[in-house]
Amino acid sequence: MVRVIIISIFSLFMLSGCKSSRSHADKGWITLFDGSSLAGWRAYNGKGLPPGWGIVNGEMTFSTKMILEKDYDYKGSRDIIYGAREFDNFELMVEWKIPPGGNSGIFYHIVEGYRGIPEVSPEYQLIDDEHYTDFHDITAYNKSIGVTVNPHLLQPLQSTGADYAMYAPDIKQKVLHPAGEWNTTRIIFTEKEVQHWLNGKLIVRFEPWSADWQNKKTSGKWNLAPDYGKFKKGYIGFQDHGSSLWFRNIKIKPL
Repeated sequence: MVRVIIISIFSLFMLSGCKSSRSHADKGWITLFDGSSLAGWRAYNGKGLPPGWGIVNGEMTFSTKMILEKDYDYKGSRDIIYGAREFDNFELMVEWKIPPGGNSGIFYHIVEGYRGIPEVSPEYQLIDDEHYTDFHDITAYNKSIGVTVNPHLLQPLQSTGADYAMYAPDIKQKVLHPAGEWNTTRIIFTEKEVQHWLNGKLIVRFEPWSADWQNKKTSGKWNLAPDYGKFKKGYIGFQDHGSSLWFRNIKIKPL
């Protein structure tokens, strides 16, 4: 009898300890998608969710027939934001999956009122690095932004994990799971440093609004987007770029 009581007390202690550890581990994190509700999510510059977004098997999904790059008229009309709260400094965790030839992105510091999110928001690029150009001819687009060497190929600044058109990922550190498999992204933003992580590897780091950052902005794609990246607080969002998408385990910790 005494032995049973001791074992029971020990079991309760262990369960209590596990619960306490779990609570401590989750402290400070805010769940943006719990697998059962899209509360807080809506269209950029809109009130409801755009067509195609929903929940399937506990995953946030965007379902669409693939639109080829040459036919895609990007206006951001199906991009979504978590509109319940704005964030300044943060750590964001997202698991994501794209199909072969897929393309998307994770936006932060989004401010509404523009024609599209890319005019104002930095983007952590999500794309099928290996096979994107098997589906899409990007030659004309790349030439239009000044690419002269191998314009038919996906450029480092366009690849997964890049701070799109600003900072390329470190290919020596980069581990990208193929299209159709899950990847894990982690973004840490502070005014001193931004970090992009992919599957546990740090692949991009830079100082926002530094002289180097300003030079990249004014000498590249964003030269004609004066408000790009200037805001220090805003919404989190996901991009529709003409392919189906899957997201899960989305959470953020204000810093």
